[in-house]
Amino acid sequence: MFKSALSLTLAAALGTAALGQTTLTAVPGEAASAKYASIKQEILRAIEKGNEYLKSKQNPEGYWAQPSYPALTALAVTAYMRDPENQGKPLPEYIRKGYDFILKSQKEDGSIFNRGMSSYNTAVCMMALLAANKEEYAPAILKARAYLIKQQNHFAPDNPYNGGIGYGDKKAPPIADLSNTSLALEAIYYSQKLAKDGKYGEQPDLDWNAATEFINRCQQNPAVNKEPWVSDDKSQLGGFVYRPGVASAKDAKSAAFDKAEPPKAYGSMTYAGMQSLIYANVDKNDPRVKLALKWLENSYNLDENPGMGVQGLYYYYQAMSKALSALGIDYLTLEDGRKVDWRDELANKLISIQKSDGSWVNTNNRWWEADPVLVTAYCVLSLSSSTTPYPNRRPLTVSRAGRNSIPSGLFHFWK
Repeated sequence: MFKSALSLTLAAALGTAALGQTTLTAVPGEAASAKYASIKQEILRAIEKGNEYLKSKQNPEGYWAQPSYPALTALAVTAYMRDPENQGKPLPEYIRKGYDFILKSQKEDGSIFNRGMSSYNTAVCMMALLAANKEEYAPAILKARAYLIKQQNHFAPDNPYNGGIGYGDKKAPPIADLSNTSLALEAIYYSQKLAKDGKYGEQPDLDWNAATEFINRCQQNPAVNKEPWVSDDKSQLGGFVYRPGVASAKDAKSAAFDKAEPPKAYGSMTYAGMQSLIYANVDKNDPRVKLALKWLENSYNLDENPGMGVQGLYYYYQAMSKALSALGIDYLTLEDGRKVDWRDELANKLISIQKSDGSWVNTNNRWWEADPVLVTAYCVLSLSSSTTPYPNRRPLTVSRAGRNSIPSGLFHFWK
């Protein structure tokens, strides 16, 4: 029973033919095939070099970077699992040690963390555990899932933080943000099939309607967001902010409206917001999704995280690759009418800036991006999401009643 449940979930998450759920569309002509084939080996080599670098940086105890934050280990492990060349291979010992460290970091309440940011760490670790497709990890996954669901805020409907999820720190106020909410929704969404399997008893579920309302309150969209800071300025319309009334993480401003300095939308949060809408069962043709996509097309830039400069640039790359793959979007139509193949452009960009030792790193330390372990994992994951050789994959959509049957679309591999 586990194999059928988790295999279907992983087919959705990993898009692997071995799991029997991925359906390729017809090849759209020899030109397109040749185009993707020409860069295929370069992408695979960049992924391989990135994972070789990560392997060299593992601590003897099994973790990467900092033991206090198992999400860093989970990202490195997931980078290996997402390598198209590693599909179907037995897990190497160093990856098993990484998984052991993640499991040892799980607490009795299901959270997976060692110091702070429990929701963030738990969500990222859940995705790594799901990628292993191992029955022995099912109890840990479901405990973590139940923990994340408990982190959802349940306030009065007009509270701007109602329905969202924050970092989960016990000493901090329960202020939700879109970054943590998006990561939690991803983990909850892709573990839904396992939760409904029945083998492990009745499992809780998220209040998806409340989550959707929180996502709405993070969008610069007067049609659905009535918060006083919302702008209908063309440069902001459709974009997403970090949390209602606050532009970005560690913003010095409170959540209260500040007429002198209202929050601004930026790239990585807009990709996170758009993807979160899809997880919450909002159709890809919904005006909220289309408005977010238009903002992203008008702001398209691979040299900076739009609205933030180089701050969070590599998180932006990963958010871009995940969201556009999830929606089945192959081309972006820019403000000047030019169509860009984002997969091709992103892959070439990342290949061009990879260091000789296989790593990537940001010159700006915001959000820990001066750490080459974190940034290299981001880049390997971004490249893995960019490896669909042919356009027009089926987008990620699912009905509310059928949320336990998730189609492919988030992760892509060559067959």
